[in-house]
Amino acid sequence: MGCLRVIFCIIFPPLAVIDKGCGSIIIVFILTCLGWIPGVIAALIINNNPNS
Repeated sequence: MGCLRVIFCIIFPPLAVIDKGCGSIIIVFILTCLGWIPGVIAALIINNNPNS
């Protein structure tokens, strides 16, 4: 995971998972709307997953 991706995870989490699929974008967007920190954590977890 690159530095730019981490910055996107912190600033705008849905933008950071744009290449991971529609489901990931929706999940991160909903979590970001509920609270910024859950969205950031979800984006970091999704981007740090080696399987995708």
